[in-house]
Amino acid sequence: MVGLYRLLSSLDPSPVVTLNQAVAVAMVDGPEAGLAELTTLADDERMAGHHRPHAVRAHLLEMAGSLAAAKQEYQLAARLTTSVPEQRYLRERAGRLP
Repeated sequence: MVGLYRLLSSLDPSPVVTLNQAVAVAMVDGPEAGLAELTTLADDERMAGHHRPHAVRAHLLEMAGSLAAAKQEYQLAARLTTSVPEQRYLRERAGRLP
């Protein structure tokens, strides 16, 4: 699966492919490896102000056991999305964390 995203990234790089690749890497190599993949999006203007990188980062932080940081990322993602169902879901995820 990771190879597929690397191929997609080489053919048509996009932040969405990078997000999906980070999740795939995390599933294979652990959440820290997925978080490292996300760092490539830090300066990508196409994702500035978008909730998805924060939601993915929150999930990977939660998997890594960094619960306080995950909670903050879920809350930020909830504030950034305009989708009410996504806001509810992200707030629920944040609410489950200490």
